[in-house]
Amino acid sequence: MVHRRVPAARRAGLIAFGTLLLSAVCSVAGAEPPPAGGPGPTAAQTLGANRPSAEVLRALERDLGLTPAQAAQRLVNEAEAGTRAGRLRNALGKRFGGAWVTGPTSQDLTVATTDRADLPAIQGQGAKAAVVKKSLAGLTGVRDKLDAAARRAATTDAPVWYVDVPRNRVVVEARSRAHATAFVKAAGATNDGVAVQVSADRPRLLKDIVGGDPYYINGSARCSVGFSVTRAAVDGFATAGHCGAAGHTTTGHDQSAQGTFRASTFPGKDMAWVAVNGDWTATADVKGQSAQRVQIAGSVEALVGASVCRSGSTTGWHCGTIQQYGTSVSYPQGVVSGLTRTTVCAEPGDSGGPFLAGAQAQGLTSGGSGDCRTGGTTYYQPINAVLEDFGLTLKTAAGAAGTPDPQDSGADAWASGRVYGVGATVSQGGVRYQCLQAHQAQGSWRPSATPALWQRL
Repeated sequence: MVHRRVPAARRAGLIAFGTLLLSAVCSVAGAEPPPAGGPGPTAAQTLGANRPSAEVLRALERDLGLTPAQAAQRLVNEAEAGTRAGRLRNALGKRFGGAWVTGPTSQDLTVATTDRADLPAIQGQGAKAAVVKKSLAGLTGVRDKLDAAARRAATTDAPVWYVDVPRNRVVVEARSRAHATAFVKAAGATNDGVAVQVSADRPRLLKDIVGGDPYYINGSARCSVGFSVTRAAVDGFATAGHCGAAGHTTTGHDQSAQGTFRASTFPGKDMAWVAVNGDWTATADVKGQSAQRVQIAGSVEALVGASVCRSGSTTGWHCGTIQQYGTSVSYPQGVVSGLTRTTVCAEPGDSGGPFLAGAQAQGLTSGGSGDCRTGGTTYYQPINAVLEDFGLTLKTAAGAAGTPDPQDSGADAWASGRVYGVGATVSQGGVRYQCLQAHQAQGSWRPSATPALWQRL
């Protein structure tokens, strides 16, 4: 989030806004030797899932129908499941068919493979095993065909398509079966087993041309601030690309001058960042209900099925679950790929606001269908892609508290501030490590001290 700098007597009146990010799993199989100083912190400890804010817990209880104990346990289980899924993903390689969590407390982790011989290894990591026909890479290849077709011709009658990992299929949602069939044929995917769902949903961008809180673009359009970021000592925030183009100016929730869009991508992706002036200061906070704040600790990506919450200037806090990654949406303004589909509701004006899983940033609100009275579907732009594309550093409580170790030399040396994806390998302290979960490295998250994120090779 970003605060305006004001005299101390006025600081108590400030309201904070923030956003979240996303991350993915990565690792290798087998037991990892513990660090020389003994066992490292658990995944829940590293990700901050063992100390969730009261705001996050209350929202999970309300929106997912959980007890306080279930909400707290769910966050811990999801953090630990991400590390186990990462080990298995890297071990299975091309045979990996996806991973997801289920159950009221996300107590069940399922990992899919195309080879039955992998079942003992999966079960040995405490996960349920599923044998599927298609690998995740194969399913993604089919989705890529659909993306290419959408770039060649309009797809407003078939506005959504995605990889459904638990069902091991690619799905096209369309106004009619005929529209879906025509789209699949144009993509050359007729024989790829694409499933069709007839749906009246029409995803829209969640921007509101109405005065209101918390920030305005060129004095008219309203969106929500995303996560605080920095670039070369310049403070700012990440937000949705459809909210403004490079050069557009912004004013804050109090209508005072705030900043300028430095970069924006839309359509194709839905991401932007705003550099703020000296009156505003980046913090690690996201605004909760009743002006409460939630601190962001990192950007580790949650699994399919995991709980996720969103903050927005129109509807406040709402929670749900992650349904699919890598979703493509055909808005009237153009196709956006690489979005994450959720069961969380949102409304106009919530665009650009943060999605988070526990204390981990996941993404920026893009668009959706439905509303928060009847329920709906909302899509977000993963935050790690935003950080990587624009060279931004996420403002986190962990980053502020951490003291980085001396950096190794070499192109593959681990470095704070870099975004690491699934399976990435680095060196640190003369030892090789492989990434278990996608994230932007924090100063205190060196591989030797974070077995939840890195596995020693």
